[in-house]
Amino acid sequence: MNAAQEIDSGYKGKLLLVDDDENLLRLMSIRLISEGYSVTSANHPEEALKYLFGDDFNAVVTDLRMPGMDGLALVDEIVHRHPKLPVIMMTAHGSIKEAISATERGVFGFLPKPVDQDELQSLLEKAIGQTAEGSFADWSKQIITRSASMINVLKQAKQIADKNVSVLITGASGTGKELLAKAIHDASDRANKPFIPINCGALPENLLESELFGHAKGAFTGAVSANIGLFREANGGTIFLDEIGDMPIALQVKLLRVLQERIVRPVGSTSSYEVDVRVISATHQNLQTAMQEKAFREDLFYRLNVVNLELPRLKERFEDVPLLADHLMRQSAQKHGISVRRFSGDAMSILSKAEWPGNVRQLVNVVERCVALTSSKVIPASLVEQALSMESSYWPTLTQARDNFEHNYLSRLLQLTEGNVTKASEMAGRNRTDLHKLMKKHGLNAADFRNLSD
Repeated sequence: MNAAQEIDSGYKGKLLLVDDDENLLRLMSIRLISEGYSVTSANHPEEALKYLFGDDFNAVVTDLRMPGMDGLALVDEIVHRHPKLPVIMMTAHGSIKEAISATERGVFGFLPKPVDQDELQSLLEKAIGQTAEGSFADWSKQIITRSASMINVLKQAKQIADKNVSVLITGASGTGKELLAKAIHDASDRANKPFIPINCGALPENLLESELFGHAKGAFTGAVSANIGLFREANGGTIFLDEIGDMPIALQVKLLRVLQERIVRPVGSTSSYEVDVRVISATHQNLQTAMQEKAFREDLFYRLNVVNLELPRLKERFEDVPLLADHLMRQSAQKHGISVRRFSGDAMSILSKAEWPGNVRQLVNVVERCVALTSSKVIPASLVEQALSMESSYWPTLTQARDNFEHNYLSRLLQLTEGNVTKASEMAGRNRTDLHKLMKKHGLNAADFRNLSD
């Protein structure tokens, strides 16, 4: 066993270099140190794990094929113990299959040997730069990610956190809109004040008005005592209006008045109260369409949508699936007192390839089920397949079902008409303008359906 060779020079970041070829280790260490990195080298994975226990690294560069514990097994351990630590894998026996497997397990990058120094430098800069960007301290600790798209959303969130502007968070159901809203609150100067969430689609109009703005004693049947309302309860802090697109139009008028005047009047009261509240709202609906259909007020939309943050679907941030699955597994195992260490490589591969129509919320359900049913320390692929099969009964929201139908209907229609929008609009019983709007909504291009048989 070789002792660690750790040398600080310049400082671009701290690397752990793992390879069973001592000559290659020495050569790569010298090159990386000359580039300004601090390097710790280990000539087998077990030694590398010891260093990971006692030190903080910015990235790991490891060989794939090594005696005993190989590079993929090392990756599994790193993802389990240090989910945000980027790993770059190199091999002289590279294959597409191995590269895919490595990526699915959470590897940041994959390089063939002999390693091109420029390619390695480029990958290291991206990995360490992304890790630095993703280190948003305590305010976003509940958001597990290494996805560039998610990190970009978090950077924007941090940028506007201390600005007293309204934020509209959009994205499909289950993507984590409330988590992002809470993170924005925690990063703001209102962090020590209340964060009050409410689902605008969960209550009928009269109860929602009372919940938001309060009511006087005796204002209606059952109002045996006064209620100050969530806006006054959140005074100085943040109120999160989830599913704002479901708010009844009459109540939208009253909300707009509160946002304009910063004053609330409880139902049945003659008194008004000043409030200092930051409003963050969220929806999975297309509010532009809702405005066209007169189901959402345009003036309220522009009040709420000062800053728009859009969350990607889970399948669009597939590189986060291993991180999230491992985090959720450990969380669930601790909660239920179950001794389980990790997903097998095949199990993680299945999770990474799944479609996840229910996004992170669905992943939570699958992981919970796997942890509850496992009888070993490593969750096998068969158990993941079983859990996903049970999730096939996942029931989409009405909006998700409608959007899915629209997409499939339009795709089939454009196939039948070979991309002829005029014919397609006639068959659909809609005018060309409406059809173009729907195609744009679903990211469909007529040209893609022309000459498909060629």
